Amino acid sequence: MSENGHGVKFWPGNIVVAEAAVAAGCNFFAGYPITPSSEIAHQMSLLLPRGGGHFVQMEDELGAMGAVIGASLAGAKALTATSGPGMSLKLENLGFGYMVEAPCVVVNVMRGGPSTGLPTHPSQSDLMQARWGTHGDHPTIALAPAFHQEIFLETIRAFNLAEQFRMPVILLIDEVLGHLSEGVVPPERDAYEIVERAHDSGEPDKFLPYDVTAGDIPPFRPYFDGATWHTTGLNHDETGFPTTDAKHIQQDMYRHYRKVLGNRDVIDKVEYYMADDAEIGIVSFGSTARAAMAAVKQAREQGVKVGLLRPVTVWPFPKDQVYEFGRDKKYLIVPEFNLGQMVYEVERAVHFDRPIKRVNKVGGVPIYPSEILAAIEEVA
Repeated sequence: MSENGHGVKFWPGNIVVAEAAVAAGCNFFAGYPITPSSEIAHQMSLLLPRGGGHFVQMEDELGAMGAVIGASLAGAKALTATSGPGMSLKLENLGFGYMVEAPCVVVNVMRGGPSTGLPTHPSQSDLMQARWGTHGDHPTIALAPAFHQEIFLETIRAFNLAEQFRMPVILLIDEVLGHLSEGVVPPERDAYEIVERAHDSGEPDKFLPYDVTAGDIPPFRPYFDGATWHTTGLNHDETGFPTTDAKHIQQDMYRHYRKVLGNRDVIDKVEYYMADDAEIGIVSFGSTARAAMAAVKQAREQGVKVGLLRPVTVWPFPKDQVYEFGRDKKYLIVPEFNLGQMVYEVERAVHFDRPIKRVNKVGGVPIYPSEILAAIEEVA
């Protein structure tokens, strides 16, 4: 039992997300109920009012995303949560969030699709949506934890990255993780860092909302503190007002990318399992990586040298780590609970130079360790 009485909590993953969000300082939630993410909204409706925060059930997912962006620009740490069809509806305003650089966290508890698909069954088919769902060029940060203790910490990290880089951050879990109950020890407050967005400390009447003379991430002032804001989804200059100046727009779009891709040492995160002497490599993420770990352990017991690389940060994709992991393997196996999405990133990372075996599955039934073990045995 920890000193503050936390101890071990036996929580479903969706509850872990909500509890961790509040631990990260989240004080605003807007959402709309959708299976299998609804428990996040329900828990936030209980937690936020107790701490002086605000919970709003909006009329739809598009409105929820807009409310989160508005709350963020007013100074709140804001969260929304949804699943596949709801994520599709959020995308218009998510693109707006990238353009106006509004820090917030968007949780997608993935389910089968397309359309309404399989509301109560899991999937990992929104991986590419997390990267390319909105129109236009923009960088993306997306995290995909696999274990409940990690969900807690990665939810906090999602808020930290959103605040640090002034942008929406996506947290990908799925129905398996959202509804599976697992032991979690909520860490003491001094055991994790909380990052706050950089604030402009100058005179309010001299504030420029997108002044990047001091760096790629503009300092922030909340709405209603006396400074003048102009917020638009159009390409804009440092004042926030629209511009069609081609040179400025190109420089600014490169800045958006640079603030993410130039900070991969902070953003990238991968985990390895029995990888030191592996001759066969597995690359897998999220709940499927749990099955892959079980398969690796079973294969090792049979004398097969196999190891796992698990991307925790899935966007930006950890291409350098995957290259180093895969370049000396005689075979790579990529299990994912979809018809093939991450495998293309793995192929590019290893320069199409390694043989790759896919293990794919849809239909709402997760990939079993035995199915991954069979793929290992086939290439061993």
